[in-house]
Amino acid sequence: MAVTDDLSDYLIAPDPEARRLTRVVTGVDHDGVAQQINVVEERPLTIYLNSQEIVTAMTIGDYPDYLALGFLRNQGMLREGDDITGVEYDEDLEVVVVRTSRKTDYEEKLRRKTRTSGCAVGTVFGDMMEGLEGVVLPQTPVRTSWLYALSAKINRTPSLYLQAGAIHGTVLCCSDRPLVYMEDVGRHNAVDKIAGWMLSEGVSAEDKILYTTGRLTSEMVIKTAMMGIPVLASRSGFTAWGVEIAQQVGLTLIGRMKGRRFMCLAGEARLLRDADPAAIEEEPRRAGRKSAP
Repeated sequence: MAVTDDLSDYLIAPDPEARRLTRVVTGVDHDGVAQQINVVEERPLTIYLNSQEIVTAMTIGDYPDYLALGFLRNQGMLREGDDITGVEYDEDLEVVVVRTSRKTDYEEKLRRKTRTSGCAVGTVFGDMMEGLEGVVLPQTPVRTSWLYALSAKINRTPSLYLQAGAIHGTVLCCSDRPLVYMEDVGRHNAVDKIAGWMLSEGVSAEDKILYTTGRLTSEMVIKTAMMGIPVLASRSGFTAWGVEIAQQVGLTLIGRMKGRRFMCLAGEARLLRDADPAAIEEEPRRAGRKSAP
């Protein structure tokens, strides 16, 4: 599958050449020949909410402001209508501080945490299902022609994954247009960056689709639902709890999306089947992008 240079649909696209995201490492291959390859950087980022240290996340280091905002939003630590008075990032200290006019204290919530199955070990503070009871996702229809178009565009987009691997991508989409493409060592970080961008820019969620290269886990479903996005899609597969939660909250969950094939395990009522799968080009067996583990 050929990589394209047309990134005109994107508001934010991956930048595989960005400073500090990768480094060149020398090794030897199976024939004992010295090779130089790009590997993804991984560095800590400590997130504060006002004066309270919340978490240290392992990340590739881009968009720290969006990551911090999105993490706090998806953890329920930033509330609807909160007045965010500042977001300050210190590159040398690798610290980002989010400040609000509301006084905050999440000491008790921080005591209750769950390690998730996300790569780079995601963490959810408090009850994982906290806040889902009141979630009502819009019944926005999604055309299968959009899904096929998005899959083709996203899988041809130049990315850190194609250059170095060992990374996950998450893409915010509207109809058949990919808008914001974020990458990170953990899929939870990538989706938090998108949540932070949406919060910062005041972008609505009801007509959006979230695409991820990784597994459709409980954490991914919960984050998507908490963001108010009604559709989550992936090239990869599902976990049983992820499917169960998607069915519970009415989220459309689509996985194993490759070429003309996909599987919908929740929210099928939103699908408008306006594309004939037989007319869709099948992916070659050795497509340029593989589903991330």
